[in-house]
Amino acid sequence: MTTLSSRIALITGANKGIGLEIARQLGRSGATVLLGARTATLGEAAAAGLRAEGIDVRYLPIELTSAESIASAAATISDAYGRLDVLVNNAGITDQADGPPSSCSMNSVRRIFDTNFFGSLAVTQAMLPLLRTSGSGRIVNVSSGLGSLTHNADPSWQYARVKLLGYNASKTALNMLTVQLAAELRDTGIKVNAADPGYTATDLNGHRGTQTIPQGAAAAVRLALLGDDGPTEGFFSAGRSEPW
Repeated sequence: MTTLSSRIALITGANKGIGLEIARQLGRSGATVLLGARTATLGEAAAAGLRAEGIDVRYLPIELTSAESIASAAATISDAYGRLDVLVNNAGITDQADGPPSSCSMNSVRRIFDTNFFGSLAVTQAMLPLLRTSGSGRIVNVSSGLGSLTHNADPSWQYARVKLLGYNASKTALNMLTVQLAAELRDTGIKVNAADPGYTATDLNGHRGTQTIPQGAAAAVRLALLGDDGPTEGFFSAGRSEPW
């Protein structure tokens, strides 16, 4: 097993919010952090802030809607480290034109899926050869309770009124990626799980969330640092298993 202090970890969408906190906490565990972000100025500034905290971090340009950018990021990791131990698919977007099925913008739904699902799938496929070289690869897909079909079908659920077809369905698709990829990799050392951050105060929701950013990062960090006896093919919040 690769030791915690020698792990190479890539977090997408890590220049702010939950992604930045995941990067911080993985860095504090001793991992070398690859801080993925699409905007160089924001990514470099975030990386500089973490370095000032004593974290071993490198900004990695990556745009989830660009195949060329993803391929370049994978090549950079391969050349510099020869492997990847942790991939956290954190990058995600919302869109103001998203909404219930009867009125959501088709363009909005496509835009959300391009990043939240197709982008995460493309990054995963590009990084998988590097993860296969790790002694204990970990893939964490940052999902949402809004992606749970069980929760969405329950009118008594706390957030049942939140019907955003594009966002919710993109996270449901990400959950399906988690289940199928975990099954495909079951006989390898790679563990694949989905994390539900909970309703966390970030830019994504106008900082209306009820949890702090460190609380929102907790599930993903735990799954990224799982031991070899840890679970795979699961959906977890910080304190419990969540229903698909």
